Amino acid sequence: MRILIKGGKIVDPAVSEAEADLLVVDGVIREIRPVGAGGEQAACDRVIDAAGKLVMPGLIDMHVHLREPGFEYKETIESGCAAAAAGGFTAVCCMPNTDPVNDCPELTEFILKKAQAAGTARVHPVAAISRLSEGKRLCEYGELKAAGVVAVSDDGRPVESGRLMRRAMEYASGFGLPVISHCEELSLAGDGVMNEGAYATKMGLPGIPNTAESVMVLRDIALSELTGCPLHIAHVSTKESVAAIREAKKRGVPVTAETAPHYFTLTEEAVGQYDTHAKMNPPLRSAGDLEAIVEGLADGTIDVIATDHAPHAPVEKEVEFDHAPNGIIGLETSVGLTLRLVRKGVLTLGQMVEKMSLNPARILGLTRGVSEGLPADLTLIDPEQEWTVEAAAFRSLSRNTPFIGWTLPGKAVLTMVGGRIIHG
Repeated sequence: MRILIKGGKIVDPAVSEAEADLLVVDGVIREIRPVGAGGEQAACDRVIDAAGKLVMPGLIDMHVHLREPGFEYKETIESGCAAAAAGGFTAVCCMPNTDPVNDCPELTEFILKKAQAAGTARVHPVAAISRLSEGKRLCEYGELKAAGVVAVSDDGRPVESGRLMRRAMEYASGFGLPVISHCEELSLAGDGVMNEGAYATKMGLPGIPNTAESVMVLRDIALSELTGCPLHIAHVSTKESVAAIREAKKRGVPVTAETAPHYFTLTEEAVGQYDTHAKMNPPLRSAGDLEAIVEGLADGTIDVIATDHAPHAPVEKEVEFDHAPNGIIGLETSVGLTLRLVRKGVLTLGQMVEKMSLNPARILGLTRGVSEGLPADLTLIDPEQEWTVEAAAFRSLSRNTPFIGWTLPGKAVLTMVGGRIIHG
């Protein structure tokens, strides 16, 4: 199979940004050449006109909840992968808080078989740190890695025991598995449902202080420094966390971090009239925290933009704010929301590619890039295509997003995995 992608602008920090033709042969990038060179268009099975489009390494979302097994009414592996492909993602990392929890090789293998049957985006399972994610006994990391996991995390729950987290890091580092930490001090978070502050007081809702996140960030940085284990901090939301990560990196601690588009787009005020689509954990924070997140993205403190795609059924969100589950979907809006930062000059296109593709790949030990000889996992984006977010257009089974009705700049128009077009 020969596919020619004509005249797109390649965006990859390893390649000078320029318009080029890209030849894909049997799923591999065979040649990158000047536009119009080669003259073998007639010999190709398909020619894709990419003029005016951005050709990027396949995007990777390293924090997604696919919900299967156990919560298929919210999302399935098939529907989640379809949403990923539509959003420009060639690969996603699925968190283990399913039912049952992914804490054994058998469940990892089940997920990979379902993903293969879906035949769209690649799925890289993340296994639990502890059995049942209860924070009491470690899982068998060697067996899990052999089954195909790329990292371990008890995401959705913190590992409350510092001793167990230390042992997890020591054990995981022996198998080359990064530890992804859900940083939350439960005794400080208490029964909070939104950011602690004047706005929560005005609304009569219990708040979650910044320190509920940042003190656990500091603990896990200290443990990473002690053990030498690579630590990845999930869904960073506070200025204190950004400062702690920045300082740790200066000391050479092997720590990386992610944030999600809602943390650099929305503040606590999005809760508005008790809008449960703005309820998440960690919660939307203050304007000052948002500014710190943006600064952390710009200066490289925050390595990754991930969605924390968390589908919920309408019946679950259409309840009192206190009782609604946390989380929003994000696979199909992430590119547009991130391109808003590019338009504002906060990020370059190269930095966007690093945070949505190359850095996740590096952290997880995967290979991505627009280079000859690499698998053709590619995302084509039209940066000028403005579109309005509509619930009915989602490939996800769920609709829980605060961005309905927003007009976003730029959209993925083609997603390719191993030379196979899975969207567009």
